[in-house]
Amino acid sequence: MKDLTPPAVDAARVARAFRRGLGSYHGAASAQAQIAAELSALLAKHVGQTPFSHLFEFGAGTGHLTDALLRDLSVVRLTLNDLVPEAEAGLVPIMKAHGQSASFLSGRIEDISLPDTLDLIAAASVVQWISDLPFLLRRFEAALCPGGWLALSGFGSAHFHELVALGSDAAAPNYMDHDQWAGVLPEGLQLIELRQAPIVLRFDSPRAVLRHLRDTGVNGQSRGGWSRGRLQVFEDAYRSRFPHQGGVRLTYDPVLMLARRV
Repeated sequence: MKDLTPPAVDAARVARAFRRGLGSYHGAASAQAQIAAELSALLAKHVGQTPFSHLFEFGAGTGHLTDALLRDLSVVRLTLNDLVPEAEAGLVPIMKAHGQSASFLSGRIEDISLPDTLDLIAAASVVQWISDLPFLLRRFEAALCPGGWLALSGFGSAHFHELVALGSDAAAPNYMDHDQWAGVLPEGLQLIELRQAPIVLRFDSPRAVLRHLRDTGVNGQSRGGWSRGRLQVFEDAYRSRFPHQGGVRLTYDPVLMLARRV
């Protein structure tokens, strides 16, 4: 029987993939931009204009969530993190556009020291890359002030199911459906809201899907090369099994989660 357990994260390989895609990610990652906007709006619905004294966003990337949070919320102090140090330069224009400044921490979120006195920790389309999410959530519980918020989005089990069906090995290690989140949150974090709804993207061809994966860096776990014959088999199977509006489809399966420190 085939082992369906995703491999542990190769942080260096993932970092190379996201670094390679930094220049193209912001424009190519339309689903991630939508998810970031929805996560920020969901949080704003609960908190209104109550100011956050210290927001920490990890996996900030090219700033989709950063931009949305600064648009929707009142933030006094901001600390940003990303695995790729080069991401900092791309976030500066977003800070300037909102009249903000930020501290930047590079490195794996599992390894860095978290800032003190946080009342909001947020990340969009990141936690699927965390191998030991319960441990990280306990760290967040300890770092948040009483009443502080945790706003995260990950992906459910239907994420990229087309690629999985065709034998892709690029899965992130931690896909969780909405009904699994309550089981990983520590006691000090009260679940406030969960949402899960697929986003289906249309592409002209299977090869366009592969370009999308490369341009967004989300195939950082992939270890397979493409021979001409293997690529042709992939394209034929994709067209046959997953046609969509004259092209082919790719499904994102975002899960949005809000919790609050008791």
